[in-house]
Amino acid sequence: MNKIISIILAARPKTLPAGLVAVWAGCLIIWKFQQHAPALGIRMDWQLAVFTALSCMCLQIASNLFNDAIDSLKHADTERRQGPRRITASGDFSPRAVLGFGAAALAAACCFAIPLIMAQGWAVIAIGLPCMAASYCYTGGPYPFAYHGLGELCVLLFFGLVAVAGTVFVQIGWQPEFLPAYQCAFIIGTQCGILSCLLIEVNNIRDREEDASTGKRTLAVRLGDSRARGLAFAFLILPYATIRWTAMFLPGFRWSLFWLAAITCGGIILVKLHTTPANKKMNVMLGLASLHAMLFLLALSM
Repeated sequence: MNKIISIILAARPKTLPAGLVAVWAGCLIIWKFQQHAPALGIRMDWQLAVFTALSCMCLQIASNLFNDAIDSLKHADTERRQGPRRITASGDFSPRAVLGFGAAALAAACCFAIPLIMAQGWAVIAIGLPCMAASYCYTGGPYPFAYHGLGELCVLLFFGLVAVAGTVFVQIGWQPEFLPAYQCAFIIGTQCGILSCLLIEVNNIRDREEDASTGKRTLAVRLGDSRARGLAFAFLILPYATIRWTAMFLPGFRWSLFWLAAITCGGIILVKLHTTPANKKMNVMLGLASLHAMLFLLALSM
């Protein structure tokens, strides 16, 4: 039982909403166009939506497991670690076993993607292969993104633009008349990616000293604590600063009390961002960042 719990924790449940929010956003776009722009003929396929969410979740779990194993192999996880316990560095499983778990999660992602391929053909494979490669190359491969300060850019692309636009494509394919839906996907996809970047930045601020000592040159290491917190502040504010573009392109957009909940959660994060030291006390902010992303999308959904 303890081994199973360790694997579940290694999947980092607090971070999983980042991928699911992107799929939610893509489905939200389809649903809004179906309800408020029926002339376009866009229709939601809930079965494809479920398989898309499952595939994306497995990709994210694979990335987290690869990260766990590879950081241990590179001695990037030390006794100074402030984040959640890692199952490879702690000795619960060997690096080979954890890499195997990651590969199994990738295989599951491929299986869940079969209905998506059947619906939209080879283009889904063209979208999926780079996502699979990125799940490993985030910390592995000859030029790991996270080790060279490119983690946030990777998250912006794959947890934002690719995931949201990919979800839209799975639902409706491509036709010129569907361009408004893709314009909306670009805007909301960017917002989702930025919201996920906030989660990554909080994680990297917490681990900055350990990462610097082990040669992991994250953006937080390169910027230093103060400027990294300023960047996290920008990631928190930018989705709201661009909301007028969302209102222009998303049919049926309206203000509601749910925005108050999202803004309140964002305010709590802002306070903690400026008052919480860079240690394990920041772990609660990871859950808050995930909650904030979900509240933001919930507000868009109303």
